[in-house]
Amino acid sequence: MINFNDIANEIIKANDLDVVRDKYLKEISEHRGRNVISYYSGWLTPKENGNYSIDDMDMNGIINAVGGLPKDRGLDIILHTPGGSPTATEGIVKYLRSNFNDVNVIIPQMAMSAGTMLACSSNKIIMASHSCIGPVDPQFSGIPAYDIKKEFDNAKKEMTKNPASATYWSQILNKYPSAFYNIVKDAIDLSSELLKEWLRSYMFKGDASNPKITEIVKKLNSNNKSHAKHFCYDDCVTIGLKVEKLENDPKLHDLVLALHYSYNFTFNNAVVSKIIENHKGMRFIL
Repeated sequence: MINFNDIANEIIKANDLDVVRDKYLKEISEHRGRNVISYYSGWLTPKENGNYSIDDMDMNGIINAVGGLPKDRGLDIILHTPGGSPTATEGIVKYLRSNFNDVNVIIPQMAMSAGTMLACSSNKIIMASHSCIGPVDPQFSGIPAYDIKKEFDNAKKEMTKNPASATYWSQILNKYPSAFYNIVKDAIDLSSELLKEWLRSYMFKGDASNPKITEIVKKLNSNNKSHAKHFCYDDCVTIGLKVEKLENDPKLHDLVLALHYSYNFTFNNAVVSKIIENHKGMRFIL
């Protein structure tokens, strides 16, 4: 099996950070007979002032990557992200789905939060035994929405039970802007609505009344005691998602791993936050 040192040596020999990624993206496309767009965030090797989350700026990279691709060939999205804005993700999903009917998401390592939502907008998720998705509960400045909501709910409960605690809770809750509770609750509700809509429209198309959709949404849009909880391949099977094991195709497994290592090398050696590119060399770097 290919390893990081193999890819590092290949990149060093080429003396070019991009050429090896281009090579493996093209080989994945040829092997699969499909279009390939890679969306990679460097959040695991963070740089100062880096922008690693999914946001509206990413749409420019997606448009750039989609341009010129044959729409009847299907699309594989190779996804590695900590997540980000549900509304930005909604825009990306709508745009991709307006161009491609057949979309698979390949997860080399992690697609968390809004990245999980994007993965659930696919027809099928392909992931390795070490890959994972995570809870989709949104965050505000790095704080899970469910934790914020719980703090407000606890305050209401405590002040009802003990009015003398109002001063204490006022000091705690004053750190949040006006109407913030409603903003947080709306974000949680929106995540559930989008997740349910995409599962019905794409992954379970033709079976929209399947009761497992509600269960999947319930399991994914919950705090699970940790926003960083990992749902690996076996967990995703248990949850009820349509997933395929990357190891079932050994050649694809090695190609995806080689590409993953090439991104790791790039993020370790360049001041880059995100890369969105396709198998034809169209590239957008943040």
